[in-house]
Amino acid sequence: MKAIILARVSTKEQEEQGHSLPAQIRRLQEYAKKKDFEIVETFSFSESAGDKIRKKFEEVLKYLKDHEEVEILLCENVDRVTRNFRDAVDLDDMRKNKGLEIHFVQDGFFINKNATGNQMFMWEAKVFIAKQYLNRLSDDVKRSNEQKIQNGQWITKAPVGYVNTVDNKGNKDIIPDPLRSHFIVKIYEMYASGNYSIQRIKNEVDPLGLKSNTKNPKPLSKSIIYHILKNPFYHGIMRINAKLYPHKYAPLITRQLFDKAQAVMAGYHKKPFRYGCKPFAFRGLIKCADCGCTITAEQKKGKYNYYSCTNYKRVHKDKIYLREEELLTQVYEVLQNIKLTDKQINDLIADLRRTNESKDRFFESAMEGLRAEYDKYEKKKSNLLDRFVDEEITKEAYGKQLAEYETKQADINTETGKHHKADEEYYITVGMILSLAQRAYQILKSSEAMEKRQLLNFLLRNCQLRGKKLEFTLKTPFNRVLETDSRSNWLRG
Repeated sequence: MKAIILARVSTKEQEEQGHSLPAQIRRLQEYAKKKDFEIVETFSFSESAGDKIRKKFEEVLKYLKDHEEVEILLCENVDRVTRNFRDAVDLDDMRKNKGLEIHFVQDGFFINKNATGNQMFMWEAKVFIAKQYLNRLSDDVKRSNEQKIQNGQWITKAPVGYVNTVDNKGNKDIIPDPLRSHFIVKIYEMYASGNYSIQRIKNEVDPLGLKSNTKNPKPLSKSIIYHILKNPFYHGIMRINAKLYPHKYAPLITRQLFDKAQAVMAGYHKKPFRYGCKPFAFRGLIKCADCGCTITAEQKKGKYNYYSCTNYKRVHKDKIYLREEELLTQVYEVLQNIKLTDKQINDLIADLRRTNESKDRFFESAMEGLRAEYDKYEKKKSNLLDRFVDEEITKEAYGKQLAEYETKQADINTETGKHHKADEEYYITVGMILSLAQRAYQILKSSEAMEKRQLLNFLLRNCQLRGKKLEFTLKTPFNRVLETDSRSNWLRG
């Protein structure tokens, strides 16, 4: 009779207890020789018996199904074959319908198509015990994971932009990836600007060398970039089984930037992203004055950009197409009237200086308050440690309170990051205002399409298309320039 051998270990401890793969195989070969069985194949592997990684066992089942001449399966005992009911059902089906005979050499019994009630009881009892063992392991892991989650610990592989670390004492941690973390910030900033589709972000970051954190790193796919943009882990919150928990690791972005990216993904920018890689200056900026639908863009003959209403509400009988140049001309007419005198420029600079001084006072005051708040929790952590050392509180109470204090400090760090980011963007904004106040028309006219869109988004608000007429207002402070100009009647809307 033809037989196969199945040898398996789950842990290193099992190998040390005499269940090593070579030892199992040797004992089973000796048993086969005594029974005059012909060994045609030997399967040996080391793996957990968990449902998710039982691929090797499935290979054994497939071999038995493909080789009907094999009548015997040899193994040491029940828990070497199966620790869950699914595998037991598969084997029992082969026993009843295909005549498979399973020998549990160390347990001292076998089962086949004609197994007695007593033999089947032994088989099923062993399977039940094995299953209970797995359940206990699973429960221990679940309890451990629940405690880790409550302590703000991530229980699996760190997302792209972070790396898992282990120190000399075996303590595990997650830190920002020095090679990838800045790419994550860049991805969020690009997407939140509303000027980049996911495809265009991929085109931007691929040449920079951003790759996945898998065993064989590959360039990020669009789906991975999408999941990065949807993952709150990067601003300090971990999502586990659809629930949100604060984590203790350093955030890469602010909550404000994350929310802005979600708004772009959910909002009116989403539809124009169908053309996100094409250079449309007014993409996502204009609504139809008659029906309120979005004005979308499309390209003809590979170079001419046309705009029209989506007519989603079926208000228009005929579709009106308008060239991008016609829209830009109407904006140029207004911007040509932004002409500041030397006195106006000097007054603007003086006002900006006063604004800067006020901003600096606010920034320093905010930083001082945040530092004081952070130090307060640092002192609380020190006092908490003293109480733990003096055995005034339990280890569990200490861990819970410590996690709460660290979460508070993480929130403070996030708020601090927001202020620093706002401080940096302030100077960029000041420079932009000065430049545009002096020569907005020249800058816009000489810009590339995507730069045009950024500038238009910076300058215009309430853009509506009424027939072929573009109606809009200028944002502050540029509207103030036109209000003092005698030709301000150029301003539409």
